[in-house]
Amino acid sequence: MTRVTSQLSISLDGFAAGPDQTRDDPLGTGGERLHGWYMGGSGPRHPADEAAARSILEGNGAYIMGRNMFGPIRGEWEGDWRGWWGDDPPYHAPVFVLTHHAREPVEMEGGTTFHFVTGGIEEALEQARAAAGAADVNVAGGASTVNQFLAAGLIDELTLHVSPVLLHAGERLFDGVGDVRLEPVDVAGSPAATHVRYRVGG
Repeated sequence: MTRVTSQLSISLDGFAAGPDQTRDDPLGTGGERLHGWYMGGSGPRHPADEAAARSILEGNGAYIMGRNMFGPIRGEWEGDWRGWWGDDPPYHAPVFVLTHHAREPVEMEGGTTFHFVTGGIEEALEQARAAAGAADVNVAGGASTVNQFLAAGLIDELTLHVSPVLLHAGERLFDGVGDVRLEPVDVAGSPAATHVRYRVGG
């Protein structure tokens, strides 16, 4: 059966993005620091970070994301915004974007097509499961979208990449999710992050 998974980089105080997100600073103030483990520095990634980076896209047949992750536009769609990732986004699979405003699908290079879902998280998951077949569905983010899925009991496995930074404000994971129980099943780490994979229960 298709699993529903999610992977997020977060700060030690639980934020998946910093405050004051803008088109020029989509991760908010300080948010880029959460992804230092993924981006690497002047040298190669630590083996634990390399393995975690590979795992993000492995085994996924479809993705779900919130509109805020797809782009900075609010309200009715304006222009021809096609996401933050250029002509060849990394997903190479169908991506279902939660929105209140309908839009025709956007086909990109590499097999990524963005579909825009106005019927909520259950409808998005139904469409993503159908598209994924036997592969996993990954809830890519942001924190608000992952929180909705956690609160509804719709995520089977959650992996957190915890960076040793404090943001103090921004988009916080676990707000409003209720009594979600997390069972750690795998832990690895480097100086840049601790990677913890959890089985999610109610």
